[in-house]
Amino acid sequence: MMLRHVTRELKNTALGARVYQIYQPNRDEILIHLRTKEGNKKLLVSTRANSPRVNFTEYSVENPATPPMLCMLMRKRLGGGRLTDIRQSGLDRILFFDFECSNELGDRVILTLVVEIMGKYSNVIFIDENDIIIDALKRVDITMSSRRVVLPNLKYELPEKQDKLNILLFDSQKVVDKIVSTPDEKPLNKAVLSAVEGISPVICRELEHRVLGDKIASNKTLSDEDKERLKIEIERLADLLLTCSGKPLMLYYKGEKRPFDISFIEINQYGNLCETGQRESFCNLLDSYYAERDSADRMRVKSADLARTLTNLINRTTNKINAQRRELAACEDREQLRIKGDLLQANLYRVERGAESVTVDNFYDENNAPLTIKLNPAISPAQNAQKFYKDYNRAKTAEQVLAVQIKKAEDELKYLDTLSDALARVTSEKELNQIRLEFMEQGYIKRSKTANKKPAALHPLEYTTSDGFRVLVGRNNKQNDTLTLKTARKTDLWFHTKDIPGSHTILITEGKDVPERSILEAARIAAYHSKARESTNVAVDYTLVKHVSKPNGAKPGMVIFVNNRTLFVDPAIIKTE
Repeated sequence: MMLRHVTRELKNTALGARVYQIYQPNRDEILIHLRTKEGNKKLLVSTRANSPRVNFTEYSVENPATPPMLCMLMRKRLGGGRLTDIRQSGLDRILFFDFECSNELGDRVILTLVVEIMGKYSNVIFIDENDIIIDALKRVDITMSSRRVVLPNLKYELPEKQDKLNILLFDSQKVVDKIVSTPDEKPLNKAVLSAVEGISPVICRELEHRVLGDKIASNKTLSDEDKERLKIEIERLADLLLTCSGKPLMLYYKGEKRPFDISFIEINQYGNLCETGQRESFCNLLDSYYAERDSADRMRVKSADLARTLTNLINRTTNKINAQRRELAACEDREQLRIKGDLLQANLYRVERGAESVTVDNFYDENNAPLTIKLNPAISPAQNAQKFYKDYNRAKTAEQVLAVQIKKAEDELKYLDTLSDALARVTSEKELNQIRLEFMEQGYIKRSKTANKKPAALHPLEYTTSDGFRVLVGRNNKQNDTLTLKTARKTDLWFHTKDIPGSHTILITEGKDVPERSILEAARIAAYHSKARESTNVAVDYTLVKHVSKPNGAKPGMVIFVNNRTLFVDPAIIKTE
């Protein structure tokens, strides 16, 4: 039902448009650039499992240097083509985009992109005028599905129809009868979902709310009055769908900035717990609702190899530290080895060769209590005493070495945590390439053939406080070093979350006195660009840049500082420049 509104919007703008470029940013998305009467438009087709959709987009997406095979095929076959129609299969989540193109002989042919928006089974299938599959974004062979195979040169078939009614084609009474007669007893909203085609859970719950109010009833316990109200609501919904007169609405929990759902009808089921915002179009609604989630998903896919490497490194380092700590704990008993050596040395005359143990008076004990010492019968008593001394010296040396190794491993783990934090906050491929280079320079991954290429320059993130002071934020460890040690002046203020991985944040003072409000806002920005982004009351240290220094041999982004103060703030962004 939402897709019907989107389709009307797309048709009003895009019919007759020419294809002038096609991109495939990743394995789940296709971006078609169209020249329309209203100007150039970018049509995004996403088959991402948690955000499948089709809409015009305003967001820029980074494209791979080499286009995938399907992208090149579509450029060849659809390039310059004219969009002649957009068709929806009933109220199902399937759209057909028909393009009039020229074939290799110069004849006009109709080629179609079938967009199936079905959660994790979403797909884009490219078919010719005879419904023969040219190719698909996700090929499906017999090992993946025995019911429906999607491979080149096979005939395209629609997905298997569900036993649901299209309220635009069936009488409202028949739809009510279908809801009431569903085999199992269910809450009304569940019964509507299983009986009506193309309806979303939030709309089902809204129908239930409008019909029953605060009353609880199942599809089997509806009164005649309830059934009549349900019939009226279905008729209203059908009338709205016929004219596509719904509104692009974003739903927010009261007091929260992030939306939790979208709708094309007014939603009253949440009472005063929910706020509604209307967007200018359905494409804009989908674009803004999914933008942040899609950006994170794209980067998650592209950084998956680094994330795996990082997870393995963190696990390996953690295990190493635990093993060294156990070994260090064992060294704490080394004094007993020296005492046994001394006691055995003092009582050599009493020990027979080949004895497995000897009991002697422990003159180190205030009560001179007897102590039984186990011996190696294969060696002499004197050699047993020397072995205790040797084990003691070995444990003493091991303790000194292990203390250094544990400190080194703990520093390594802290550094890996900073890489993990930076990787989790990546928003572009340029940032990802800089982090990948850092992995190579630290020897965590092999240098690639393109590693000698200097990554594209990236400026720090920049914000402006309410009092007009600039705040700069490093995007990764290397940029943190540059920002703090080279860009910032000694009189600027440096911020960092206390004992939590995060970005170096610089408040540019320009030699002026900084109001408390700006200091507080800079601290909130520092907390936002850290691992504590989702937390509250985060501790943030700050000091003058001149009090920040980098120890010799320290990893990128690792510094020490003095004369600091600590603020407790909630993470937030103030104003982006």
